[in-house]
Parts: sequence; structure tokens; C-alpha cells
Amino acid sequence: MNNTTAVEPIGKHSNRDRTIARSAAVFFATAALAVSAIAQIASGTTGIDATGNAASEMAACKNGSTQQSRETCMTEVRNANVAKRAGKLDNAGGEFKANAMMRCNTFKGEDKLACESRVTGLGTAQGSVAGGGVITEVETVVLPATPQNTNVQPQTKSDTIILIPATK
Repeated sequence: MNNTTAVEPIGKHSNRDRTIARSAAVFFATAALAVSAIAQIASGTTGIDATGNAASEMAACKNGSTQQSRETCMTEVRNANVAKRAGKLDNAGGEFKANAMMRCNTFKGEDKLACESRVTGLGTAQGSVAGGGVITEVETVVLPATPQNTNVQPQTKSDTIILIPATK
């Protein structure tokens, strides 16, 4: 009777082990980068001021206080400065509020009123542009069509309640 035991070659599992080790290293490196990115976004600032001063914006790029890579930031500052000198920068005549109100025209009824309330500054805002967006909450209550006393109980954490008369 032959009593032999199969012995696996030493190197058989080493490729698998190396693959697992590489996968783990990539995972942890990616996780570390994600945490770093979240920390930058959570700060809520881009590091660029709104003055349009190219020297201060370039300084922000160089000291690393922006959310872009140094090279990208410096390219953006140079491009904006060239456009500014050429008279190509436009802020739409400062009509930002009118532009925001026009965006509400896609809505109808109470949705349009709620949109207009949010863009004019009513409601409770949470988040930041740098963090991915600002969510503004406005609670709306449609009043009954027949005139009567109505008691409104807030249903959300919003500090604004918009009362909308019912259409007949």
C-alpha cells in the first residue's frame, strides 16, 4: 500500500496571497484618499476669494488652500485673468435673482411658489456647494377652498411655512 501525501508546491498560494495583499493595499489607499477628500469638502471653502484679484487667487493655489490640484488651480487663474483682460468675463449684469426666479418657471402651482420661496432665501438651508449641494427646505400648506379658521401644525424642521390658497 502506498501511503503518500500530496504536498502542494510552496509557491502555489503565494500568487493568491500577493493578489489579496495588493487588493487590500489598493482598498486602504483609496479609503485614505476618500477620507482626505471628504475632509477638504467638509471645510466648505474653495480657498478662492470673490474679489477677482489674480495675485491673491494665485497665492491660494500655491499654498494649497484650494480644492483643486496646484496645476489646475494656477491654469484656471491664468485663464480667468486672460478672459478678464479681454473683456470676456460676464456676470449677466448682476441679474442673479432674476435668473434664479426664471428657473422656477418650469414648475406650476404650489411647486412654483415653493421654488420662488427657496431662491429668495426663505426656508432652512443645509449643506454647501463644496459639499455637493445646498438643500433648502420650505414647508407648504394648501389652505382649504372654503373660508374657515385653520390651525397649521409644522410637520418639518423648516423655519418657514408657505400658506397657499386652494384653487377652486
